[in-house]
Amino acid sequence: MENSAPPAPPPPGQLPGAIEDYCRADIHVHSRGFWDNDPTDPRPFLGYSLPLLLLQLCIIFVLTQLLHLLMKRARMPRVVSELLAGIILGPTVLGQIPTFTETFFPAEGQTYLDLLSKIGFIYATFMCGVKMDPKMVLKCGKKAFTIGVTAVMVPFAVFTKISKGLDHSEISRYRRLSVKAIFSIQFLSSFPVTASLLVDLKIINSELGRLALATTLVSDLVSNGVSTVFSIIKIATMTTMPVLSVHSLVMTTAFILITFVVVRPLSARVIKMTPEGRPVDTSFVIFMTFFVLFTVVVTDNVGISYQYGPFLLGLVVPDGPPLGSTLVDKLDTIISGLFGPLFVAYCGLRVNLIELYDLEFVAVIWVTIALSFLSKYFTVLLTSLACNVPLKGAASLAFMMNTQGFIQMSFYFNNAVNQTFDAETFSMLTSSVIVTAAASYIFVGFLHDYSRTYAGYRKRNIENSSLTSELRIMSCAYRPDDVLAAKKLLDVSFPCKGSPISVYALHLVELVGQATPLLIDHQLGQKHSSQVSNARSQKILDMFQSFEMQHLESATVQFFTAISMPKFMHHDICSLAFDKLTFFIMLPFHRRWNQQGRLISDSTMLRTINCNVLDMAPCSIGVLIDRHKIRKKMPAGPSAAYRVAVIFMGGSDDREALAYGRRMSMSLEVEFSLIRLVPLNPDMAENQWDTVLDAEMLKSVRVLGQQQDNIVYREESVSDGAESALIVHAMEEAFDLILVGRRHKDNTPQLSGLTEWNDLPELGPLGDMLAAADINFPVSVLVCQQQPLQQK
Repeated sequence: MENSAPPAPPPPGQLPGAIEDYCRADIHVHSRGFWDNDPTDPRPFLGYSLPLLLLQLCIIFVLTQLLHLLMKRARMPRVVSELLAGIILGPTVLGQIPTFTETFFPAEGQTYLDLLSKIGFIYATFMCGVKMDPKMVLKCGKKAFTIGVTAVMVPFAVFTKISKGLDHSEISRYRRLSVKAIFSIQFLSSFPVTASLLVDLKIINSELGRLALATTLVSDLVSNGVSTVFSIIKIATMTTMPVLSVHSLVMTTAFILITFVVVRPLSARVIKMTPEGRPVDTSFVIFMTFFVLFTVVVTDNVGISYQYGPFLLGLVVPDGPPLGSTLVDKLDTIISGLFGPLFVAYCGLRVNLIELYDLEFVAVIWVTIALSFLSKYFTVLLTSLACNVPLKGAASLAFMMNTQGFIQMSFYFNNAVNQTFDAETFSMLTSSVIVTAAASYIFVGFLHDYSRTYAGYRKRNIENSSLTSELRIMSCAYRPDDVLAAKKLLDVSFPCKGSPISVYALHLVELVGQATPLLIDHQLGQKHSSQVSNARSQKILDMFQSFEMQHLESATVQFFTAISMPKFMHHDICSLAFDKLTFFIMLPFHRRWNQQGRLISDSTMLRTINCNVLDMAPCSIGVLIDRHKIRKKMPAGPSAAYRVAVIFMGGSDDREALAYGRRMSMSLEVEFSLIRLVPLNPDMAENQWDTVLDAEMLKSVRVLGQQQDNIVYREESVSDGAESALIVHAMEEAFDLILVGRRHKDNTPQLSGLTEWNDLPELGPLGDMLAAADINFPVSVLVCQQQPLQQK
């Protein structure tokens, strides 16, 4: 009997699973090239997985960015642009074009896109955990804790009550599961989504922003805990083996304990081994990147959702420098810029708003969403009002707690994959994310106008304060050199028993590796969890305390540390000055010189912060240009007194500079000179009220000069800006400190021609001239701006 021939192999492309002894599957990954015409392989260029995937990524990325550029002008969040990009590329819009979906987004080509988007979401969840500080829950205060817990428990109780009623409703059993799942997701709050909203609306450093972050953090952790317990109970009720529930609980608890016992001490050891100011070793970053995927495997096999593993791991990793900041620096760009938006856009690809069959159940879905929103909204609103939050703040906070983003989108997507949601339900829920996110941004932006947060109606400046009243000054510092310059200025500000000075020192630290900005009050014994930040703040604190010890009965110092993103640091400065009723904010200049007079630092970031403070400050401001490090022989004088001069031309800012200089002149250790630049042809159309105030201020200084020998008054007649510049340049070598006003009238004769050459217009013509990088004299300059009062 002849041997029978072996069975023919399966056709190319057949997936494994047949009953034969072997199977064959051809996976076409790499293309031979766009121009290669192989007659044996008629597959088109986009029939290969890699070229198709790369083209899909390019299309999604370009469309997402274009939509975001257009929609951010309307203050729409990024998640709206990402979802709309997916919807446009899906069957709702471009999918209606024949062959578009089959060419660019075929069903068999979405496997890799799906996998890549989930990997991106895993790492995005991990980064969210890294940026969160769970210790903040312990110090968030009763108000945030009460609102956060109530925002979870009350909607959860409503959900439980409605779930019992659904069991006796006319809705089919399959539909009931969908409604229950919608309720269970709606009561969740997401810290990363709220943080993103606050950043986009530029209110993350406001009092409302800090309350929202603390409240959402409490709510997020509580809702995650409740959700995990609920999942374990659900496993027990849905199976005939209750032991599975016990197994899941034990495995989950063991995973949490192992994560804390292993990762936390290892992270602490890595931080201890890392030199101050240096990033952690790359090998540990690689280990953490691998461990993220390992936690996904573990959590997915213990019975809870796979995203909880990376999130928990991120919570265990200490936030801030050096570890958290290094992880964020290495991973955040590609995660936030590509893989995170990819997941949301991929969810939008599955949305079909054209084919809706069961309109009655679509209405049920929107009613469910509305009930969930309203129950949570009024819970947060009423609880906030009970906690003495103002009505506008409470309404804004309720919207923030209800906003949705990629976290809620992931839960909807998982339920669609598990077939709890059908295509219609998923499409409606995705649309609800767009509506909720857009509405939250619009209403919170309308209710909370940050540009008027520090509007002042009360005069808080040096000109309107008496010489014997307490002078409240806020001194901002980024580095120790800023403190040395501020101390010198405070020393000559005449602190004495009859004229005390209160200094509110603010150390500004850039927020890196975490999402929550902090304002630390060191009088209350508060500290930051980062040892590096504490060490730097302590060094600056010691320098300010030495000033307080030097003037024991005439000066007090209160020290604060603000850890924030640079684009929001001006809010920390303005809010603290507003709360402490300060008269004057002292800002360090963004340029630094070495001992040879060479420019060694020019920070665009610090310049931007100073400009923002000048625009929004609730009191008067001074930008201190310090050159004390420059070593150059000064001409020998009759005394070793500190020489201070004020250049006066008139106006509110010049009066503020003169008022501060007049206070300095009370010290006999200061030689004070008032240089008034008078135009040869005075403008008779000047503001009469300003002229009266200028005359009164000058008169008080002349009277004081008759009583004190250390005051000199001099007038110089000038015809234009060129003559004024000659006088100002001559003063650079003669004085240690020069005070000038920032703003003057456009038609001021003494400044004609100078405004055309301004390099730093935020300092005004004279300030710009005295801040020139090529000045080699150790002369410091204080550019003053009087508080801009709001009209009632």
